[in-house]
Amino acid sequence: MKKTSKNLVGMILLLILLILIMAGIYVFGVRHFTTHFFPNTTINGVQVGGMTADDAKYAIQNRIRDYALTVVERNGITETITGDQIYMQYVDDGQIQDRLDLQNPRFWVFRLTGGRDYKVSVGYTYDKEIIDSVLDQMQCFQSENEEAPTSATIVETEDGMYAIKDSQQGTTLDRQKTRLAVMQAIEATQDTMDFEALDLYEKPSVNASNEDLVEKVENVNTMLSTNIVYDFVDRQYVVDKDVVKTFLREDEDGNFKLNRNKVLEWVKDLSYETDTYGMARDFRTHSGNVIRMAAGGDYGWAMHQEETANELYQAIRNGEQGNKDCVYVYRAQDRSTNDIGGTYVEICIEQQTMWCYKDYELIVETPVTTGTHATGQDTPSGCVWAIDGKEANAIFPENGARVKYWLPFENSCGIHDASWRTAFGGSYWLNSGSGGCVNTPTDAAGIIFDIMDVGYPVVIYYSENQPVGTQPRNATTIPVLE
Repeated sequence: MKKTSKNLVGMILLLILLILIMAGIYVFGVRHFTTHFFPNTTINGVQVGGMTADDAKYAIQNRIRDYALTVVERNGITETITGDQIYMQYVDDGQIQDRLDLQNPRFWVFRLTGGRDYKVSVGYTYDKEIIDSVLDQMQCFQSENEEAPTSATIVETEDGMYAIKDSQQGTTLDRQKTRLAVMQAIEATQDTMDFEALDLYEKPSVNASNEDLVEKVENVNTMLSTNIVYDFVDRQYVVDKDVVKTFLREDEDGNFKLNRNKVLEWVKDLSYETDTYGMARDFRTHSGNVIRMAAGGDYGWAMHQEETANELYQAIRNGEQGNKDCVYVYRAQDRSTNDIGGTYVEICIEQQTMWCYKDYELIVETPVTTGTHATGQDTPSGCVWAIDGKEANAIFPENGARVKYWLPFENSCGIHDASWRTAFGGSYWLNSGSGGCVNTPTDAAGIIFDIMDVGYPVVIYYSENQPVGTQPRNATTIPVLE
């Protein structure tokens, strides 16, 4: 019985001792977790379990010093800004201590397993004044790595036309925008930032879609699509893009302007090369000989340079294509080098003969009587004249003389029938010729009258060896009647 009592007492004493030990451990835990964080506690990802508030602050300070901001730049380049570079430091704003004070240490036994992760707004500072220095050290701000953006421009293509060369983005950052964005990222403790996504790069002022640029290209290409042909039968003068380019000038705003004066200069050159009015020319006579007619007369082509240039200027602006005619003050019958063509009258003073051709076919060959040489009433020779009028049954007011066919070509001179003459040709012209006109037998005059019209050429030469003969001194419109 005594032995049993002793055993019971011992067990009671042992239980009391265990209770005291456990109570001591519990009290110790309460006191410990009054100043230390529960196990497995993290603050903003930093493991602070078992740490005092000061220890936790130190751990967070180390984490802040390990802060790194990864900067993603254009073309896949990355750089890093570290907490040490910007002197990043923890600022105790009491939140760590507040989080510790919120623990209930009496329940520490229940917090030995599991864990808590707290997110708190941890105070910190960095040296804002050093941001510019940090940026200066970055590769993206080194001059050799900065490529300025270029605007879209108009360039000439291989085919001689124009196109828009697209803008280039470059790698130059907007310094002030980048500085502000970096500071905002640091203050938000971001891990990464993307310069491209944040639109921090300088932009070209003009892109390929710019309406003004598109319009400029369309306008210049319209003009360069011009292909106008001035067809002079045996030679052509073409205004194509190569010629149009010589007319264009680019102003300071990049507009291609069509220079009206350049167009006029080109037309003047064309006029100098192709006008024949009153100019010397070669002529193949009825015998097949080629003689040189002197300058003078009133037959040939004479371009209206201003009007032709105005029409060409507008045609280029519209990008016209195809054949185009010039504007003329005087027109001839054929636009080839031989502007006389195939329908004309040929008169030889020495032979006192006239030939009339229609479409290169000889229709009439007739003797004639020209102006009286002895009295200075010679018919003019050596040039080509145009028929100025056409009148049937004409009356000369000076003496009332009547003619059936009247084709004047030079002042008082013309071709007409002369019914009062009994003979033509020979040497009559030396002493008893006309007053300067070409007297023609009535039948021949009628055929010629039907063939010839206003504007057709009259070629008069003294002889094939001497195209220019004695010129009239006293020619008159009054027919000399025998």
